[in-house]
Amino acid sequence: MSGIYLFLLIAVWLFLGFLVSRVWGRFKPIRLKQKIVHLVIAAILFAGWFGGAFWMVVGKKMYWDAQVRALCVKDGGIKVHETVTLPAEKFDKYGNVGIKNKKFIEPEDQYYYEIDRIIVRRDDPIITKYMSRIVRKSDGNVLGVAIRYGRAGGDIPGPWAPSTYNCPEIEESTGKLEKSIFIKRGAQ
Repeated sequence: MSGIYLFLLIAVWLFLGFLVSRVWGRFKPIRLKQKIVHLVIAAILFAGWFGGAFWMVVGKKMYWDAQVRALCVKDGGIKVHETVTLPAEKFDKYGNVGIKNKKFIEPEDQYYYEIDRIIVRRDDPIITKYMSRIVRKSDGNVLGVAIRYGRAGGDIPGPWAPSTYNCPEIEESTGKLEKSIFIKRGAQ
């Protein structure tokens, strides 16, 4: 389906280019000055035509990816407010404590996490801020916060899924907040 859509998009683009060239070809300047003006206007139209196509496909994503990187540098990443030392039996074989979402905690759970999703920009592309917090249930203190930004969209419109960009990358940040807060007793 996306191949047909892309083919139709290119066909429309080429057809419009053909129509513009046919209309443009009817105006044939005679004097040198008119020819130079004719060529300069043609160069400006050509640059605008291809520049707009480039911006639509690549430029918009590059711009918003740079904005996401700037937001990430400003306040992204992990911030630990307090570390907690726990006995080794509280950790699984991978070194995780297994903190649950606040919605699913049980009476014996001492800690939980919350995730907030904040829409920074609603237009295409969408810019989103994800904020994860680990909280101690007994006093409500926030032990640490992980902030990540993401872009979705900014592509040529079509039936396919939008491209994405995240900062920091999801693979880099997964589980690091928990491992930064909870320390195994006896481990260095």
